[in-house]
Amino acid sequence: MTHNQINEGPKIALFEPDIPQNTAAIIRTCACLGGKLEIIEPCGFLFNDKRFKRVVMDYMDEKEIKFYQSSDDFFRSKENQRIILMTTKASISYTKFKFKKNV
Repeated sequence: MTHNQINEGPKIALFEPDIPQNTAAIIRTCACLGGKLEIIEPCGFLFNDKRFKRVVMDYMDEKEIKFYQSSDDFFRSKENQRIILMTTKASISYTKFKFKKNV
């Protein structure tokens, strides 16, 4: 039996990130797990911020990060894809959410 399905790692999109250390940690996580990072601008910091550089270490490859100028641009590019939005203000905890494969 053969598969034609390409197995991709997780995709994570950050909406207007403003904490450099958290963004850097997510970049490292994506690099280690084979994930893709997408950033919806504007960012609340510069990528040469010393707090960012200290956490991101050598894992940063800007060619691997996709940037969107706005949330409208992001959602337009995902027209036929399943998107799961997470926030600290959600009414359902991520531990109770029914995740499934994007078919």
